[in-house]
Amino acid sequence: MAIDASLDTTVRVNDFSVKLANVNGTGSASANSLLMQAIFRMGIPVSGKNLFPSNIQGLPTWYEIRVNASGYTARALDYDLMVAMNSQTYAEDIDDVRHGGYVLHDSSWPLDADLLREDVTFLGIPLARMCIENFQAPRERVLMKNIAYAGAVVALLGIDVDLVADLLAETFAKNQNLKASNQTALHLGYDYALENFDCPLPFRVAPMDATSESILIDGNTATALGCLYAGATVAAWYPITPATAVMDNFIRLCAQYRRVAVEGMEPGSPGSVKNNYLILQAEDEIAAIGMVLGASWSGARAFTSTSGPGISLMNELLGLAYYTEIPAVIIDVQRTGPSTGMPTRTQQADILMCAYASHGDTKHILLFPANPGECFEFAVQSFDIAERFQTPVFMLSDLDIGMNDWVVPQLKWDDTYVPDRGRVLDDQDLKGIAEFFRYADEDSDFVTPRTLPGSDSKGAYFIRGSGHDKFGQYTENPVQYQEVVDRLKAKHAAAAAHVPAPIVQRRAGAKVGVITLGSCDLAVREALDQLAAQGLNVDFMRVRGFPFVPEVREFVEEHEHCFVVEQNRDAQLRSLISIETGVAIEKMHALLAYGGFPLSARHVVDRITSQLEN
Repeated sequence: MAIDASLDTTVRVNDFSVKLANVNGTGSASANSLLMQAIFRMGIPVSGKNLFPSNIQGLPTWYEIRVNASGYTARALDYDLMVAMNSQTYAEDIDDVRHGGYVLHDSSWPLDADLLREDVTFLGIPLARMCIENFQAPRERVLMKNIAYAGAVVALLGIDVDLVADLLAETFAKNQNLKASNQTALHLGYDYALENFDCPLPFRVAPMDATSESILIDGNTATALGCLYAGATVAAWYPITPATAVMDNFIRLCAQYRRVAVEGMEPGSPGSVKNNYLILQAEDEIAAIGMVLGASWSGARAFTSTSGPGISLMNELLGLAYYTEIPAVIIDVQRTGPSTGMPTRTQQADILMCAYASHGDTKHILLFPANPGECFEFAVQSFDIAERFQTPVFMLSDLDIGMNDWVVPQLKWDDTYVPDRGRVLDDQDLKGIAEFFRYADEDSDFVTPRTLPGSDSKGAYFIRGSGHDKFGQYTENPVQYQEVVDRLKAKHAAAAAHVPAPIVQRRAGAKVGVITLGSCDLAVREALDQLAAQGLNVDFMRVRGFPFVPEVREFVEEHEHCFVVEQNRDAQLRSLISIETGVAIEKMHALLAYGGFPLSARHVVDRITSQLEN
């Protein structure tokens, strides 16, 4: 392959981005994930972003792989290699390639001349023709074409082909026919690239040891694992993208770890093992949250997983839980809205809805994980906080975290962990009191004791969602009503000391600050490092929970300029900070990205520099 001498041929090791353009429904996801897994196993920091449509088949889908030895793995916007497998998007895909980059395409059919760029090298491989010659079934030819282009990418990037072959062998260990077909397809692409191009390209991988203490995991799997470790035994849900996999994984984990032997039964005999959990697929999200509240009121650790449309439907019962003080955990994997919106695109637009879910004066506790590792940790904390404060707790993940694979430190668990069940009175406690009132005897966090069904009759109480006083009795008396809701407000404020604390990073002499949350974390921190290299020091704060600690307001007020970076149109985090801390909203500049794709560092850098210049 002759390379244009005017193009950039600087060798870059472990620092490049690849974009793979396909048609949804053609089975490309497995091949694309295979490449990312192989790079991870070579010890190199890597990320994969699956940008797919909400239809079943036919629309464009992209997969982006970013390799960066320094660990900068937020979404990139300049691509060194484009694997163009979708003729419908050729023009835009080729346009996305950086100056001096490469395009790998199927040369079984010629590219239109108007698609060619002089500053890009085109690598044609007759993938379709090779698959027709080597495979018989039509569907097999389509699927193996994906593995063949993956093989070519392996050669072009210098990925360890034996490692990729081992990954394929692991995947199809139980199906020898598929195992053989995949190995054949892998080497079709790999051998063709070696024979026809200068491999590897100027940008390439080289083994590192940066991932030996890390794992590759998506947020929905990590969330389900956290719920299991937290002791959740009841879950109710209604399927919804992008949260369905939370419950799919929880079901799988419970089937493995929540089954117990029946005493007196012969091991292996019918009925010798029973499930120690209950998972219900409800008829809708309203029923799902109702089931969770019933189970939580009865003493189980219970949760539901959903997305924005589901939260909308749950609002009335969330108000019931807040007012009657029933613990519950709601996992919200956010997607774009409003209405159905774009179900397979990411956003952070449920913040205000979750903070104030339901009519009347309600205020909820929110946790904001930034990656799958925190999804695991925060899921456990959500149950502890929900029971300690006897109230719903929302964990707000998003599609980028939930459905993409992330490299995170190995999950750690403290075997001495004891669940915080909060103020629950047992029979012995009840014997020591003259009379039990559900909403009296508050502690320093304004939490009152509760009892569970089956306790001594002295612990019985009547629960109601209508006006009640601190003794649980019906009231429409203004003073008595206000006494209860004022305590609920104070209880919510007290939870600030128990939600995960903000992460703060400071740079000497910084007069500019940035506040962000959730999956914006990687892009923002990369952007601030780029700004520092340009001579602009910027302080960083990532909020991880609501209600806010005083440091949030202090951070805003101590900077001449404070940017709030979030992925929604209406600057919801900025509004929530202003409403809840009293800081003037004018003190904060909104830096927003809400098109549905994960945030990139370039967007942050460009917006901060342009706004400061003005």
